[in-house]
Amino acid sequence: MRSFKLELAVGTFVLLGVLSLAWLSVRMARMELVGDGYYPLVANFSSISGLKKGANVEIAGVEVGRVDDIILDTKDFEAKVTMKINSSIPVQEDAIASIRTKGLIGDRYIKISPGASERLMKAGERIIQTEPAINIEELISQFIHGSVK
Repeated sequence: MRSFKLELAVGTFVLLGVLSLAWLSVRMARMELVGDGYYPLVANFSSISGLKKGANVEIAGVEVGRVDDIILDTKDFEAKVTMKINSSIPVQEDAIASIRTKGLIGDRYIKISPGASERLMKAGERIIQTEPAINIEELISQFIHGSVK
C-alpha cells in the first residue's frame, strides 16, 4: 500500500510537470489556445526592413496586438502586413501605422498613432496612412558619402 501511494505521488508530480512545460511552451510561442479575442487589420508599407511575424503592435507604448502575417503585394510591390488587434481596442479610420525600432539596434514593431475620426475600423479593413521603417545603414551611408540633405 505504501508503494502505491509513493507511485501515485510521483505520477501526479510528473503529470503536473508535463502540463507546466506544455503551458510554458505555448506561452513562449505566443500562441492562443482558447478563444481568439482579436480582429485583423491590414496595412501596406513600402519597406518593412527587419519586421517579423509575431512582432508587437503598440498604441501609446502599450501592446495591443501582434503582426500575424507579412506578404508581398505583387500588384503594388509593397509589403502587406496583417495585424491582430485586441478586440477591446478601437482603432480610428484615420490612424497612422509606423514601423519603429526598440532601442538603437532592437527589434522592429508597429506603432499605431490614433486619429481623430469618430469612425472605427472593422475587421479586415486597411490602415491607409503608413510610415515605412527607417533604414539606419542607408542613412549612415548617405552621411559618409556626403549626400544627406
